Amino acid sequence: MNAPGHRKTGNGGQPVMDVLMRQTMAVNPHELRALCWAFSYFFALLCSYYIIRPMRDEMGIAGGVEHLQWMFSGTFLAMLAVVPVFGWVTRRWVTRQFLPRMYYFFIANILIFYVLFQSNLTHAYVARAFFIWVSVFNLFIVSIFWSFMADTFSNEQAKRLYGVIAAGGTAGALAGPLLAATLVVHMGPVNLLPVSAALLAWTMVCIHRLIAWKHATVAVNPAAGAALGIAATDRTAENAMGGSIFAGVGLVLRSSYLAGICLLILLFSSLATFLYFQQAQIVRDSFDDPATRTAVFAAMDFSVNAITLLIQVFLTGRIIRRIGMGWTLASIPLLLMIGFLALGVAPVLAVIVVVQVLRRAGNYAVMRPAREMLYVVVSREEKYKAKNFIDTVVYRGGDAVSAWVYAGLQGAGLAASRIALLAVPLAGIWALISFKLGRRQERMAKAATSPPHDPKRRNP
Repeated sequence: MNAPGHRKTGNGGQPVMDVLMRQTMAVNPHELRALCWAFSYFFALLCSYYIIRPMRDEMGIAGGVEHLQWMFSGTFLAMLAVVPVFGWVTRRWVTRQFLPRMYYFFIANILIFYVLFQSNLTHAYVARAFFIWVSVFNLFIVSIFWSFMADTFSNEQAKRLYGVIAAGGTAGALAGPLLAATLVVHMGPVNLLPVSAALLAWTMVCIHRLIAWKHATVAVNPAAGAALGIAATDRTAENAMGGSIFAGVGLVLRSSYLAGICLLILLFSSLATFLYFQQAQIVRDSFDDPATRTAVFAAMDFSVNAITLLIQVFLTGRIIRRIGMGWTLASIPLLLMIGFLALGVAPVLAVIVVVQVLRRAGNYAVMRPAREMLYVVVSREEKYKAKNFIDTVVYRGGDAVSAWVYAGLQGAGLAASRIALLAVPLAGIWALISFKLGRRQERMAKAATSPPHDPKRRNP
């Protein structure tokens, strides 16, 4: 029996809980507090979003499937307007100030829509505006989250912890639809919006705790801070980033690495839009009742997130370390090639549901954490400004262009099955670019940690 006051230890003399954390989630004890706050942060963020996501998908249909390309274009224009505002905010305020301000802004937006949906304004116009706003909201808040994570954790930590951190978002994405399904019966869809706003407010507590953890790590133990990728002499976290409000564009144009990420995002968003259009058409043709369609979307969300959560907690970190960044990033595009082939043969409800569930689960569980690791090796300004430009304008630009391409292909008389087959080679190109970017990230990370005098150190 262990003596009182002593923690139970394993064969190696290490506390059993520490050993279990290392074996199951590859977490070091000194990282646990930060990991819990990051997990909670992402949980609240995506729970807030997924409460209103089924409403967004239904609003896309309520606004008219034939108008979807216009709504995607409207989303892109909204992104263009938001990027310089974000550039101005990051130029003016430090991280601990501008992150909460961004969330206050989105909380206010949610409450404004709460009022609009209870007004006598034309429903179709409010529905289209809500569809556009949610599309901006989703990308923007998640982009800021991962920028903050890349600024908080080192490359070595990211490989171990990003899967578990992403699992926090997945848990929130599971809880969101369940809360929506449970509360909507008693409260109605519109009254879910204040619930979403309340969850978003919790993220600001998590932000402050993570910033405090990072500073405390350096202050108490500079050597440990350096091991975590935090230099004791680094004061950038205490200063606003400065620079132009359009700096993100310039940073991308000057870096072939960031330009490669742009291509990855363009192909990813374009093919996701193709699938979204096919999903909207197939679900519309399969069900006449809006409530049934909303239930189908919510069930798909739940299935995606249940599968994703299991993979993220136990497998994501191991997959990245075992097969490397290149193959990890290429795995989902290769899977999607098979999915588009299946849709080319049978564009029916069962196939689109399976393809979407597997594609989204694979993206959230494996490709998204790996994709966010691409930014760990770049400068702090690139982590926020360039990344935000890529995740918003480039992403929604791909959505808008591909939406019009899809509408043009339909106008030319191509059936959904033919369009799916045309997407197969695009998925192949996406896989190739993803593989090369993953390999380059590994070279950049290795070069950053190699001693300056190491003759094997080369520019990536």
